[in-house]
Amino acid sequence: MPRELKESAQRVQSWLSDLGYSNEVVELPDSTRTAEEAANAIGCEVAQIAKSIIFRLKHSGHPLLVVASGVNRVNEKQLSHQLNDKLGKADADFVRECTGFVIGGVPPIGHVKSITTLIDEDLFQFTTIWAAAGHPKAVFALTPDQLVEMTQGQVMAIK
Repeated sequence: MPRELKESAQRVQSWLSDLGYSNEVVELPDSTRTAEEAANAIGCEVAQIAKSIIFRLKHSGHPLLVVASGVNRVNEKQLSHQLNDKLGKADADFVRECTGFVIGGVPPIGHVKSITTLIDEDLFQFTTIWAAAGHPKAVFALTPDQLVEMTQGQVMAIK
């Protein structure tokens, strides 16, 4: 009998399948809302968690997705300088409006709007990384190269 995924996690699985990826979304019994919780639930290093952080660019009002290693903190000042736009906080309504997902389960893919994506270069030290899959208990494994391919993201130093 096929496993039942929560609706938001199934949307991520469908997106992956529709684009020909064999990655599988799994729902875990424990929360994966934070990088540390996800690493504990999966049994991997916190640094292998590809956490999705949505910012609101202050001048343009557009969303920006930064996919960061679970151990890294985004250097907002450095990124603001590189992007020539200030990074603002994105509230829960903005995140849901731009991605279609709730904070704590935002995947790096399958958003309702096109979102410029930056990818933490530190994720490339791992063969396998783990990303949120649309729900606070859902994740999927992928490679850093797949992350770049799926998101069309730009790899850079984010810390």
